[in-house]
Amino acid sequence: MHVALLGATGAVGRTMLQVLAERGLRIDRLTVLASARSAGRSIEWGGREWTCQAPAPGLFRGVDFALFSAGADRSKEWGPRAADEGAVVIDNSSAWRMDPQVPLVVPEVNAAAARERPRGIIANPNCSTIQMVVALESIRQAAGLTRVIATTYQSVSGAGETGRDALRHELAGEAGESPFARPIAGNVVPQIGDFDEEGWTGEERKMVNETRKILSLPDLPVAATCVRVPVDVGHSVQVTVETERDLSVEEATRALASFPGIVVQGGAKAYPTPLELAGRDEVFVGRVRRDPFLPRTLHLWVVADNLRKGAATNAVQIVEELTRA
Repeated sequence: MHVALLGATGAVGRTMLQVLAERGLRIDRLTVLASARSAGRSIEWGGREWTCQAPAPGLFRGVDFALFSAGADRSKEWGPRAADEGAVVIDNSSAWRMDPQVPLVVPEVNAAAARERPRGIIANPNCSTIQMVVALESIRQAAGLTRVIATTYQSVSGAGETGRDALRHELAGEAGESPFARPIAGNVVPQIGDFDEEGWTGEERKMVNETRKILSLPDLPVAATCVRVPVDVGHSVQVTVETERDLSVEEATRALASFPGIVVQGGAKAYPTPLELAGRDEVFVGRVRRDPFLPRTLHLWVVADNLRKGAATNAVQIVEELTRA
């Protein structure tokens, strides 16, 4: 199998290489692509050195899967070209997620959607959306869904290496470039992306629209507040779920625990945290509670490594699904 990786030197790109190695896919040839300034740089993978190239026409011929993690602009430019040259493109940016001809895939939830790709492109969802919909699908199968409200606590690595560097510089009292709207060290910032006219941020709109698309529930009421926190790796989401049918805590816990990719940590008093779970591929759920006032309403605490399950691992799982076909 020939795999190309665009964005190989970034945080997610490096994690993709790590996940590809860990999961033991049979890769005979690797093409590593990055910006022009990284061209010529060597990357060690699979026991040998691979030289980074800048993307160019013809480089995707003979490629089976092209994993993209280089931002929306690069994906819009090179995704169709790579697909035209015969590669199956799995894109981690926001460029194609809401395109009706591009499936938006979380393998535990809607793996079959990856097989229908008219443009030759498959989109990887937003990192917080991925972990939330894995939990939501388990609840939906048990009792249906009628409403979802989420508050996210998203690590600085969700903004790439620039975000991680910004936190490090601030903690050290140094000046540096920051992608955040306010200082992040010792702070929480309830803005990820630009505000629209109604006061919702781009990240919040992504969680609404992507959740509906992945679950094939276009009218599901979803609301989100997305918050950046001074954590290096790992996103947490507090999810309030209203179900169609009544579901006890015990039933919800069993549904979650039996669902692929989920690890449940205890009941209402146990919980996962990002610090403990960095480097893991599962979605962790804790603090499962029934609302004391609202009928058919549960509260969940959902944590995952955003660089792995929220990006790299999800993309590699899509490759695994397609190679099993």
